[in-house]
Amino acid sequence: MSQLNWRKSTFSENQANCVELAAAPGGIRMRESDEPEAVIRTTPAALGVFIRAVKAGRLDRTL
Repeated sequence: MSQLNWRKSTFSENQANCVELAAAPGGIRMRESDEPEAVIRTTPAALGVFIRAVKAGRLDRTL
């Protein structure tokens, strides 16, 4: 795989643990900065659905 340009949110500033994203052929790659070898592959559409669900609180767990 070619070298990816990993980016993280500006909200993370210099935090050690953050989610990073990279555009790649065939979709988007995601990883956690403290475990960079574990990479998740997704599509822009699926990532958008996930982000909207998180923002709407649909993934909140109630105990």
